[in-house]
Amino acid sequence: MASILLSAPTFLPLQNREVGGFVRSFRSPNYDKLKFNHSLITKTSGGSLLVASVFERKVKSRQTVIPEPDYRIPIVLLGLSGGLAYTNNLLPAAPVGLLGLLLLFQTTRVRFVFDDEALEVKVGEELESSGENVFVGGKNRWKYSSFVNWELWWPNFPILVYFKEKQTKPEGQVHFFPVIFNGKQLYDVMLERAGPSQTSGPKDS
Repeated sequence: MASILLSAPTFLPLQNREVGGFVRSFRSPNYDKLKFNHSLITKTSGGSLLVASVFERKVKSRQTVIPEPDYRIPIVLLGLSGGLAYTNNLLPAAPVGLLGLLLLFQTTRVRFVFDDEALEVKVGEELESSGENVFVGGKNRWKYSSFVNWELWWPNFPILVYFKEKQTKPEGQVHFFPVIFNGKQLYDVMLERAGPSQTSGPKDS
C-alpha cells in the first residue's frame, strides 16, 4: 500500500471533480502506469488529508509437482525372485516376489504430490486422499516448514526416501518410503521445497 500525506488547514467536502484535480496536481510521472483498487481520503488529527492508494499485488505460488512413477525397483525384485525360483531357492523367492508385486501395484497408484506448502501422499488417477497414516496416525500431508531433515538412499539408484518432520509430533516423526518415483525429479523438488539434504542426493553423471 502506498500512501501520501498532504497538509491542509481544514477538511472540507470535496466534489469528485475537485478531488481528481487535487490528486492529479501531486501525481508523479509514473502515475498513469499504476493500477489502483481504490483511494481513501480521510482527515488526521492535525488537520491533514491522507490520500491512500491500494495497489494490486500478485502473490506467486509454486507449481504443483508430481514425480513420474518409476518401475525399476519392483522389476528388479521380481527378476530376483524369478532367479531364486529358477535355482530352486523357493523360500527366499516367495517373499521377494510378493514384495515386488506389492511395489508394482503401489507404483501404479501412489503419488507424491508437492503443492505450494506441503507434501501429500495421494492415490489413483484422480489423486484422491490416501486417508490416515496406518502406522503413526494423522493425514499423509506434511508441511515443508515442519521438515527437520530428509535423505535419498542411494544416489545412483535411489531405493528409499527418508524424512523427519515435527508436524505429527513435536519431538519429530520419521517416515520411510520406497522410491517408486523418478529419483531425480523427487530429489529436485525435495531440495527446492524442503531445503538441502544433509548428506545425499543424485550426482550428475
